[in-house]
Amino acid sequence: MITQEQLKDIQERAEKLHHYLNIPQKQMEFEEEQLRTQAPDFWDDVKRAQEQMKKVKGIEKWLKDYKAVRMAADELQLAFDFYHDEMVTEEEVDDDYRKALQLIEDLELKNMLRQKEDPMDCVLKINSGAGGTESQDWAQMLMRMYMRWAEAHDHKVTVSNLQEGDEAGIKSVTMEIEGGEFAYGFLKSENGVHRLVRVSPFNAQGKRMTSFASVFVTPLVDDTIEVYVDPSKLSWDTFRSSGAGGQNVNKVESGVRLRYWYTDPDTGEEEEILIENTETRDQPKNKERALTLLRSQLYDRAMKKRLEAQAKIEAGKKKIEWGSQIRSYVFDDRRVKDHRTNYQTTDVDAVMNGHIDDFIKAYLMEFPVTEEG
Repeated sequence: MITQEQLKDIQERAEKLHHYLNIPQKQMEFEEEQLRTQAPDFWDDVKRAQEQMKKVKGIEKWLKDYKAVRMAADELQLAFDFYHDEMVTEEEVDDDYRKALQLIEDLELKNMLRQKEDPMDCVLKINSGAGGTESQDWAQMLMRMYMRWAEAHDHKVTVSNLQEGDEAGIKSVTMEIEGGEFAYGFLKSENGVHRLVRVSPFNAQGKRMTSFASVFVTPLVDDTIEVYVDPSKLSWDTFRSSGAGGQNVNKVESGVRLRYWYTDPDTGEEEEILIENTETRDQPKNKERALTLLRSQLYDRAMKKRLEAQAKIEAGKKKIEWGSQIRSYVFDDRRVKDHRTNYQTTDVDAVMNGHIDDFIKAYLMEFPVTEEG
């Protein structure tokens, strides 16, 4: 049976969310934005109308989520009072407590995602490290893990480029994760090097081996985000693309390879950005998607510079190194540990099946960025 202190904690956290989310202001915004959708010419510009509907639904979701929290907190208070009148059981009160706590924790976590890019869809790229087949197999395991996570969170996954391994696994994959909530906000915690330790099925001596794969997550920009692409620094190649086992073999050059010379605004150093897209058999569509991926990368670079500048200003916060080793998956010892937060679990199978929310939550709690930089 829960205590009076636990009940008080739920009520206080629900009230704080009302304050942090500024619910009265959100209610006004919702009504104003919804009014705009009732204009007679609203659907004349379909693209703009869809963006407006997305905005309205986004605000409405905040209101619905808070309403669910408030209702659960009130029901818990009633259940607690009814228990003393012997109208409900201890188990019913405890069930109401677990429900209210889960809703509050979920909304508190979502409230931490305040950066303007957090609600965006994202591009997730995995590259296998040195080590041949073993690392390529590990890269494919990570690909499956993220696909499972996306599926569980109602995201659509599109593979825009896949390079298969020589014997097994993959050398690299680029996936676009779209349609659900806060894809980038949650998956930005996965940026970095992932380390696997296991007895390799590809080693005849059954030796314990260490493999690495790197994960890069960038926001997937849409037409509402302004990103300048210098046409003079852009060039294209085309090639024939083919899928696994001879599937989707193109007899025409529908695959596109985009090259863009990026100049660092601070150092003046130049670097080639290379993007390949074989998503469809339609070359113009692949070109359009490749340009979107380029714009996403350019936006991501500008965003990282903003975050780095902010991190220097904010004293006392741990420095987050993009691209450093972030997590170890030790299969023999049944342990997955995140080196940034020290959060770990022994349920390796669940993690590899996409249950990584606890790692994501630990990261966001450890490294909150709650204001625009």
